[in-house]
Amino acid sequence: MDIPALPGITVRSVTTPRLTTRVLFSGPEDGVPVLFLHGNASSSTYWEEVMLALPPGFRGIAPDQRGYGGADRSAKIDARRGMGDFSDDAFALLDALGIAQAHLAGHSLGGAVCFRMLLDQPQRLLSVTLAATGSPYGFGGSKGLHGEPCYPDGAGSGGGIVNPTFTQLMAAGDRSSDNPQASPRVVMNSFYWKPPFKPAREEALLSGLLAEHVGPQAYPGDMTPSPNWPNVAPGQWGPANALSPLYAGDVSRLNHITPKPPVLWVRGADDQIVSDTSLFDMGTLGALGAVPGWPGAEVYPSQPMVSQTRAVLQAYQAHGGHYEEVVFADCGHSPFIEKPDEFNRAFHALLGR
Repeated sequence: MDIPALPGITVRSVTTPRLTTRVLFSGPEDGVPVLFLHGNASSSTYWEEVMLALPPGFRGIAPDQRGYGGADRSAKIDARRGMGDFSDDAFALLDALGIAQAHLAGHSLGGAVCFRMLLDQPQRLLSVTLAATGSPYGFGGSKGLHGEPCYPDGAGSGGGIVNPTFTQLMAAGDRSSDNPQASPRVVMNSFYWKPPFKPAREEALLSGLLAEHVGPQAYPGDMTPSPNWPNVAPGQWGPANALSPLYAGDVSRLNHITPKPPVLWVRGADDQIVSDTSLFDMGTLGALGAVPGWPGAEVYPSQPMVSQTRAVLQAYQAHGGHYEEVVFADCGHSPFIEKPDEFNRAFHALLGR
């Protein structure tokens, strides 16, 4: 993968016992480390401006995660482990770089990885920043503030709900705007940020989106037929399946970790991807009539993604942790790209504490 990096960003290939991947670096080598984890259908490229804006004395580190960009394509995501492969990869990278503790920031899927890293090795995290994070209960197929599955098999989540035309165009490297529903450029500019906003580095960010690994063991992954609406359940491979509530595990364990790093949660008020009425959620689409056969709100409502995250963080705080929620008006799914000054102000304040 060859996406030109901004001046001040160093690009290296790093090999750990788990994964060889492309890693971006900024700041002094002996600086306080800040690990950045990108979201789905994106790459480390999305974090470059934030890395360059870090305060003096901080070291930015942003890998392409397993299944994305410059990561080894033979290394697959075992979705049955939920966010486990991503978490283990991130800690292995810190080990390979000789880093005992780091600040952590994650966007969307990367935020879901942050929750898993908190569960796995909280003592290694100095702070956690969640940017438009996915729910700790996964994406799709759950209801209520505590992530109750709509169906025991996770129907309505995983690789089977991904638009196949979108993944076909992604695999083909399509940079056009020809398909108004599925062209990667159109999806990015319609949902990653709030229109009419467009980032200055639109082409580089599109390249990062297109760099995701595509296939039945990558994105969108495999699927399982289900007797439950919408008749497809998660499979065993790839990031979309890893985000299923079927593999989320016991989220309440966050209440009992020690120590409890401080958490900053930043999101856009107009996010259409991670929302209590997400346009990428089967419950929302069923209620809108876009997916026939919807069994109704009692059985399959829109997943309250934002409310679930808030409930989890409130419980985290009630058990001795601390969190802050910051919401940007007129902002979509990428607050650090759409509102960089406001994002960095809150982010740097956390790093300073």
